[in-house]
Amino acid sequence: MSLISFQHSKIVGIAACVPKRKVHYSEYNELYPEKELKKKVKVTGIEYRRFASDKQCASDFAEAAGNRLLDDLHIPRESIDILIFLTQTPDYLGIPPTSCILQNKLHLPKTTGAFDINMNCSGFVFALSTAFAYASATKARVLLLIGETLSKVNSPTDKTVALLFGDGGAAVLIDYDEECNSSCFSLNTDGENYSAIIIPDGGYRNPITKESLELREYPDGSIRRMNQGVMDGMKVFDFTQEVVVPDVKKVLAETQKTKDNIDYFFFHQANKFMIDLFAMELDVAKEKCPVSLDRFGNTSTVSIPLGIVADFGENKTKDFGTVILSGFGGGLSWGTACLNLNNCYVAELQEL
Repeated sequence: MSLISFQHSKIVGIAACVPKRKVHYSEYNELYPEKELKKKVKVTGIEYRRFASDKQCASDFAEAAGNRLLDDLHIPRESIDILIFLTQTPDYLGIPPTSCILQNKLHLPKTTGAFDINMNCSGFVFALSTAFAYASATKARVLLLIGETLSKVNSPTDKTVALLFGDGGAAVLIDYDEECNSSCFSLNTDGENYSAIIIPDGGYRNPITKESLELREYPDGSIRRMNQGVMDGMKVFDFTQEVVVPDVKKVLAETQKTKDNIDYFFFHQANKFMIDLFAMELDVAKEKCPVSLDRFGNTSTVSIPLGIVADFGENKTKDFGTVILSGFGGGLSWGTACLNLNNCYVAELQEL
């Protein structure tokens, strides 16, 4: 897609919420030999993750974050014009949209337009561009909620993903601001490789059958059902190395900025080795590329706002300067944004 610029759209505040349950990588010592387990932890950088309980849904964490953000900023509920819920793990299978449930739970007015966006790990950048478009074009106040419970999607005995994914939610408030500088977004898709990250059965293309629920063993020793997630890790890794840094450079060129003009690079938290490579290829200090996945794992669409809250959440307003946001993953898809993130309230991390 062509690069998109928005005028006068601003992130006012960010909050996040994670489950109380911590899962340490050592709990998977029966799935991996000790040497292999330590190697995977070294490469991914993931030590702990947060897992939802059986009764918790992605929307519960998004709701908690939304309430916290609106209350802390003293935002009148009736002032929210648009509610967007970004998730791959909705409360129900598409009907009704979870955003409608959240509109009611957050006591937002019936004049609030609510809708879901279903995207993978690039989704935060895509959904944020949608929120910026509403704020820029109509002066709307937009509440962007994000939530994932990927622990319910993947098999704990699938060696390709068992150590990667975690759960959580976030809330981001976007508003019109006459004094805010322009922002730039790049949104991209490679649908040819859609099957690199997929849940094969359970949708309308391949409905659930008895066979879908049978445990199957694969050559690498992984055991999973056809209605659980599967990822071609090498294909995804190669994809990120091909597209992420060039897209960041494209946005920098469009905004007439250099890497030295950027105060922070907030990358999707997929893999520490990967993020370190991005920093090296861009020739920026690792301190400019915060890493939070050691504490939460890969939380997909939640990872960028969760990382900001985890590292900077003090119930205070903070000036981050000019930042790059970069998301990439299933679809396959990737997106980059360059924007000003000053005067942004960041709440302390919540647990639920």
